[in-house]
Parts: sequence; C-alpha cells; structure tokens
Amino acid sequence: MESYLFIGGRWDGLDVPVAPDVGAVQLRTDVTGIENYISETLTVGDASVIIYRHESLTPRHVLDLLAAHYKEWAVNRPGVRR
Repeated sequence: MESYLFIGGRWDGLDVPVAPDVGAVQLRTDVTGIENYISETLTVGDASVIIYRHESLTPRHVLDLLAAHYKEWAVNRPGVRR
C-alpha cells in the first residue's frame, strides 16, 4: 500500500495508506461518522501525483487550498527571517 495526501475534511493534510487503483475511500471521523474522499490526479507537465479530495470540495477549491497552504508555509517556514 502506498500513502496518499488527503485534502479536506477531518483527514486534511494527512498521508493515509490506500490500496492501489482505488477510486474512492471512506474514512472514519468518529464512532458513528464516515467521510468520503475521491481520487484525483494533479498534473504539471509530465509529472503527476494522486491525491484524495473530500467529497464536499470541488477540484478548483482543492487547488485554492493547496496554493493558500503553500503561501503560508513559505512565509512561516523555520529559519526564515522576518
């Protein structure tokens, strides 16, 4: 099993092991709840990575979240002078 990045929901930002070629995953949120995540492929040129997005997010919303996270990381990363 390989680990994939999950975006949105309770599992946001976590790498979770998933069997290969799985189109959707259900993960527990608590004793009674589950969240659905859908497999997506992010591609830039000839490089790509598989992620799992929460069912409530559109692909555009996922890109916006990734860009916002990267901007925050770039400003707040350790060792950067302010």
